[in-house]
Amino acid sequence: MPAARHLSTLDRLLVEAQRALETTLGDPPPARPCPADAPDPVLPPPARRHAAGLMRINHVGEVCAQGLYFGQAAVARDPATREHLLHAAREETDHLAWCAQRLRELDSRPSLFNPLWYAGSYAIGMLAGLRGDGWNLGFVVETERQVEAHLDEHLDSLPPADERSRQILRVMKDDEARHADNAERAGARVLPPPIPQVMALASRFMKLVAYRI
Repeated sequence: MPAARHLSTLDRLLVEAQRALETTLGDPPPARPCPADAPDPVLPPPARRHAAGLMRINHVGEVCAQGLYFGQAAVARDPATREHLLHAAREETDHLAWCAQRLRELDSRPSLFNPLWYAGSYAIGMLAGLRGDGWNLGFVVETERQVEAHLDEHLDSLPPADERSRQILRVMKDDEARHADNAERAGARVLPPPIPQVMALASRFMKLVAYRI
């Protein structure tokens, strides 16, 4: 069996650049089929714009999750923690692809600021990772719990006829809960104040911007 290739610093930079481009400007394929199998409803224009705004927020959330997890994995000290983060990121790629597909069905587009969202999340992920693997996993738990909460809000706020979007968000919510549970079992530390509050404030700002742009 061939030995694993040792990546140079340049190799690692190129890998991270490719991940960033695929996440923000590409169209990475999902590993799982899209869970939306309900008919696409004919929504009146205001309801369609509202559904698109919510799905754009969720798409941005997945862009941020990719940036966060890849940033954390880049500096993770324990190989098991790194693999945990990369596995979660692979599942978030499914979410990213499903949200992008639903945006196209709604005749809309992703956020124009996706490269900025990714870059900021990647930087936060690296800072979290540099504090140690317990903090690394703690950020996973807090991120996923906050995402679960806003997915619940979106499930309530979507137009009643838009079952396709709901089917996607339900599967995403189950995945996010599992990521948080796995991180807790792997030794996540509880983030002290004011970190969760700052994360929630940043999330509210992102949602306000991403809903429209």
